[in-house]
Amino acid sequence: MPRKARPQQVRQQPVQILGKHFAITGFFARRVPLLGIEVPMAGIAIIVMIMLVGFTLWGILFSRAPRQITQFIEHRYDVASPEFVRSMGVLLGPALEPGNRVDMLVNGDQIFPAMLEAIRGAQRSITLESYIYWKGDVGRKFADALAERARAGVKVHVLLDWAGSHKMDEDTINKIGRAGGVVVKYHRPRWYKLTTMNHRTHRKLLVVDGRIGFTGGVGIADEWAGNAQDDKHWRDTHFRIVGPAVAQLQGAFHDNWVQATGDVLHGNDYFPALQPAGSLPAQMFKSSIEGGAESMQLMYLLSIAAAKSTIDISMAYFMPDDFTLDHIVAARQRGVRVRVILPGDNNDSQVVRAASRSKYERILRSGGEIYEYQPTMYHCKMLVVDGRWVSVGSTNFDSRSFRLNDEANLNIYDESFAKLQLEQFERDLAKSRRITLQEWEARPLWQKGWDEVVRFFGPQL
Repeated sequence: MPRKARPQQVRQQPVQILGKHFAITGFFARRVPLLGIEVPMAGIAIIVMIMLVGFTLWGILFSRAPRQITQFIEHRYDVASPEFVRSMGVLLGPALEPGNRVDMLVNGDQIFPAMLEAIRGAQRSITLESYIYWKGDVGRKFADALAERARAGVKVHVLLDWAGSHKMDEDTINKIGRAGGVVVKYHRPRWYKLTTMNHRTHRKLLVVDGRIGFTGGVGIADEWAGNAQDDKHWRDTHFRIVGPAVAQLQGAFHDNWVQATGDVLHGNDYFPALQPAGSLPAQMFKSSIEGGAESMQLMYLLSIAAAKSTIDISMAYFMPDDFTLDHIVAARQRGVRVRVILPGDNNDSQVVRAASRSKYERILRSGGEIYEYQPTMYHCKMLVVDGRWVSVGSTNFDSRSFRLNDEANLNIYDESFAKLQLEQFERDLAKSRRITLQEWEARPLWQKGWDEVVRFFGPQL
């Protein structure tokens, strides 16, 4: 009996989209009509990918930026003048509130126990906003404490920046939600909101029962644990606030919470009547693209322009634009001593460090002093002017903080408080190495070239 002939299988020829070494078969080799031409599915996929990448880059690089300050701010009064205090309240707002107690917390060994103690003692509400929340022991401790309070009936609201918290495992975060808390990721990417991808919240706020507040530079991660004892444990400072200014911290959190959720938090659970708890005049100053991000730069420029004798800066990321450098140089020309402590070789971003290093020249040539902290990553963010005016918080000295990020700084107007900050500044200075103009000029040619290349991307770093 003759065998039946098998039907011949037509072998599909590979489509060579990217040359003979990249032949594509199967689904992506199918051709579909497009504008009267048969196009392989692989070609359409590539076009779509290119469009998505293009839209993403457009959203990152050309997101809406606020109007910038362009007119130089003259030195018309100094920090000790009532005009300065009025300017800070009227031009920037809110006004400085008297009657606050502010405690300085140095490094994780002091910072995290104080924050966790406040969370575990919460009775009515907890609001937490952070750019960084990473997986590890510290992150688990915070999640456990927040979840326990949520199960006890405390209203728990957590706002995390989507980009800054990407290293956190979702199971730990979801623990808070399963306990009854609310966790929201700020500006999670959406294809229809690409222009918001470059707009991050960099604020670091914790408010418990509307009565105790914390702010500063610390992120919720193991890198901040310990006492800056080695290069694996970072140097940072945070602050605990009790008194009328706590309501301003809560207002800064609420600003982003409403933007992210549309939910209004109000009443005594969040904004109780606050009595004086100390003697310090304080102001919680915030900025964002929606509210005019250039106002944070204005706060720094007004402070520098009012300096009469000293400007001391501790900063994790330092990439001032030429306009800001003009004000620092002008302060030097009228005899103001300028000292800046920055991270050294122990740095979480060598690219950012190179961009920062490219900015040293004008400060050094004007006689300003630049130091690089040696033991570990230096993550402090502080400005002290004339031993009287102190600004601490989340803001870095760069265009991203001045014009793109949502930031929040606590400003304190008090000589005794400034003295404590300067004492810590001197301790940090003792662990730092001074960078001279001669050393900066003697950098290897390759390093000078690299510094200039990354300087171009400074506003986005």
